[in-house]
Amino acid sequence: MGIYEELEWRGLIKDVSDPSLREKLNAGGLTFYIGTDPTGDSLHIGHFSSFLISKRLKDAGHHPILLVGGATGLIGDPKPDAERPMITKEEVLHNFNCLKAQAEKIFGFEVVNNYDWIKDINVLDFLRDYGKFFNVNYMLNKDIVARRLSEGITFTEFSYMILQALDFWYLNKTKNVTLEVAGQDQWGNITAGIELTRKKEGKEVYGFTMPLLTKADGTKFGKTNGKAVWLDAKKTSPYEMYQFFINSEDSKVIDYLKFLTFLSKEEIMELEEKNKVAPHLREAHKALAHEVITFLHGEEAYTEAVKISEALFSGKVNELTADEIQMTENDLPLVMGKDYTLAEALIECDLAKSKREAREFIRNGAVLVNGEKVTDEAATLSKDKAIEGRYIVLRRGKKLYALLKY
Repeated sequence: MGIYEELEWRGLIKDVSDPSLREKLNAGGLTFYIGTDPTGDSLHIGHFSSFLISKRLKDAGHHPILLVGGATGLIGDPKPDAERPMITKEEVLHNFNCLKAQAEKIFGFEVVNNYDWIKDINVLDFLRDYGKFFNVNYMLNKDIVARRLSEGITFTEFSYMILQALDFWYLNKTKNVTLEVAGQDQWGNITAGIELTRKKEGKEVYGFTMPLLTKADGTKFGKTNGKAVWLDAKKTSPYEMYQFFINSEDSKVIDYLKFLTFLSKEEIMELEEKNKVAPHLREAHKALAHEVITFLHGEEAYTEAVKISEALFSGKVNELTADEIQMTENDLPLVMGKDYTLAEALIECDLAKSKREAREFIRNGAVLVNGEKVTDEAATLSKDKAIEGRYIVLRRGKKLYALLKY
């Protein structure tokens, strides 16, 4: 397969600006860009699914540029349903620096900031040099704008399309960028950039989009317990990421393998068959977790995530260090520790509804403290019994856990 055919097989191509792009991608040698706005201080797994395409294209002989939009981030890309809240220039600059360092570390590609070329354009130059190339009817017909018309859209967000088009034109003029790649929700902005470059420079440039990675119900992929899965290990630990992938939907795990890993077609097809025959073994899920975590954080982080997961599954939490237990904080119920009776702790951690129920669980041997079964109703918990003086891990039954943090 050429790179175009591989991207097709992986489901990574949705919209294409010109049929000739198939041949151009397979031939190699294009300079392209893909971007994101610095709305947060870390990339998340949704960005990862998009940005991985830059590595696939680089391996096929193309030159990637990653754009982090310090200027467009101050404006806000129109959402389908509501106006984005404004963030301060200080926040945008902080986020840009964080994302630039993260992207360079993970991908090693050149990172640019559109604030550098947009900040000095005054309003008259913006209207004369760029605004005059855009017909309002053309802009109104773009999907993301059309969907907002009934609720209303401010001129600020309406103008976002022109700024992103300006990026494509500028990067073509200064860095010979001839291709923009983005998620499918950016198609209108890509075609606007293609039009602006053609009108201002008389040059033909290209674009294609990728489908957004979603769960089976169509909601955005990349959230667990209502929170984003971040690429920064301090915000989402490798253990949490492992849990996220290992619990992915069976019906979607093969799609995730295609989007998020560099496993070959043959390897993925083999895992697809295993997922059909023995889904309970979760071999496809484990392969997904291994590939993503080792790419982002290394083999040691993956091994540690597996160790923590297996210790919790087996109940052998006394084999874990306090630092390893800390990685589970966002995944397990957490209560600040003090001196408790065991029954009080179970109630405080929502592992029991009443003292009577708590005592019954304890008497029946259903409660473990730091991996040890406790049947004494009079047992007490305090900091001196915590692992390294920091955590007590409570378990009720086979799967219900909670943490006391001291």
